[in-house]
Amino acid sequence: MYSDKENINILTSLLLAHGIRHAVVCPGSRNAPLTHNLCEALGSGCESVTDERSAAFVALGKAQALDEPVAVCVTSGSALLNTLPAVAEAWYQHVPLVVISADRPAAMIGQLQGQTLPQQPTLTTFWAKEVSLPEPHDEVERWYCNRLVNEALCAMSQCDKRPVHINVPVSEPLFNFTTPELPCERVIRLTNMSLWPATLTRAFCQSVRPMLVIGQLSFSVARRVVDGLDKLRGKIVVLQEQLSNAQGAPCHFDEVLKEIAGQETYEPDFVIYLGQTLVSKRAKHFLQRCRLRRCVVVNASGELTDVTMHATDVVVGRAEEVIDSLCHAIKKEDVFSVGEPRAFYERWATVLDKQTAFCRQFSPAYSQMMAVRRLCKVVNNQSCSLQFANSTVIRLGQLYASHYLFVNRGVNGIEGSLSTAVGFASSVCRPVYCVIGDLSFFYDQNALWNGVDKRQLRILLLNNSCGGIFHQLAGLEKSPYRDDYVSAGHHASAKGICEATGVAYRLVKDARTLADGISWLTCDLAVGPMLLEVFTDAEADARELQRYLQ
Repeated sequence: MYSDKENINILTSLLLAHGIRHAVVCPGSRNAPLTHNLCEALGSGCESVTDERSAAFVALGKAQALDEPVAVCVTSGSALLNTLPAVAEAWYQHVPLVVISADRPAAMIGQLQGQTLPQQPTLTTFWAKEVSLPEPHDEVERWYCNRLVNEALCAMSQCDKRPVHINVPVSEPLFNFTTPELPCERVIRLTNMSLWPATLTRAFCQSVRPMLVIGQLSFSVARRVVDGLDKLRGKIVVLQEQLSNAQGAPCHFDEVLKEIAGQETYEPDFVIYLGQTLVSKRAKHFLQRCRLRRCVVVNASGELTDVTMHATDVVVGRAEEVIDSLCHAIKKEDVFSVGEPRAFYERWATVLDKQTAFCRQFSPAYSQMMAVRRLCKVVNNQSCSLQFANSTVIRLGQLYASHYLFVNRGVNGIEGSLSTAVGFASSVCRPVYCVIGDLSFFYDQNALWNGVDKRQLRILLLNNSCGGIFHQLAGLEKSPYRDDYVSAGHHASAKGICEATGVAYRLVKDARTLADGISWLTCDLAVGPMLLEVFTDAEADARELQRYLQ
């Protein structure tokens, strides 16, 4: 029988799954449920040492002799500090130790409780990874707990065998051992790219509904994968935004996902996820709802970024390596040309083509949507770069831009978008179009008065006198504070800022003047920084976007 503490049972199950067969345990009441589980699971693989300092060195010696990871389990308080000398030695020797510390709940730290101190940030210099497990109350917290343990145990091997720390808060009562079996936990394996062809490609080629999902890539990487992706697109479903597409028309999968919601025949069974963030929330929710048999996350750092919440493998490698490997394997094996894999591909191709055609023929009324559509229609044929700000702006760009979109999606903030565009424009010899909303622009207006070269900068400022995206969030209209406080309504114009900073300025308030304004902004003969301010109504903007989506 095992403890009734769910985080402890998840940890125990994953320790076994990752090959931990030996542990050194130290006496204590807070870690007693951990000790009980380790003894129950490992049997004779557990040894007891009272002195935590000595216990950690005993674990170090066992790991040296066995050439495999060994766990050391201590109670809360100063016990963890006593492992420092052995942990430091393990760090420099590259010996894999798993230091497991029991802890009181976070609310009790610093509240004059016995044996408490801030344990999570302890010994940070010498951990390959340090995590503190939640005490799960729902499925998301169970997934989080599972992910954290997998992250720590993967990091131990990823960093050339370094020690890791897993902190386990445990609420009272502590001593209920009523769970008959450990849970069957999702195990996430770490694989180096050199092992990719022999392991994962074969599994991908044997899948029934394979899908490649590509998040944000740097422009240089996006250019390197163009040819490989062209070869794959005729064989498998590739979902890709303009944040990773260096060449080609938009893939309208965000709109398609609204149309196919709930239809299992569109759900993949094997996903390979490359790159970083996705703009599309709908895509994230779709992937999280899918019942994936396998999900492989690929990045150069080996970091577990589990967007799908179904990751089973983390591959340390570059996007171009994976794509080249897939191209070679698919061609060699001649897979995905018949049966359900082909039917899956054709189902997606049909709905994506249909949505692309609809987007091209859809004619929005005067709005921010119209402004971005008309700009992209011109600049898609130019040699230029596009810098888009966050929020509504990037979502409109995804509909119409054929160029790669530079956008600060690391943390998705509105600050700094204009400054980033200024820095970019000062470093290239081609037009740089910065498409930006009013709040982002006025927040970052200081970007215009500095001495940085702005001759290539051309700004399309979409001004609907507020944070327009808040007019698109269902339910928020019920709040009387939406307009003035949440969406920060204002009556500001960029005209004075442009006059003060030497930026050529024009304004637009209707469809007729918009056409002239876009022609002015995109003129080949333009010299110096330019700004076209397009005034629209937030409600009309939201209405046009909703009309398109419906």
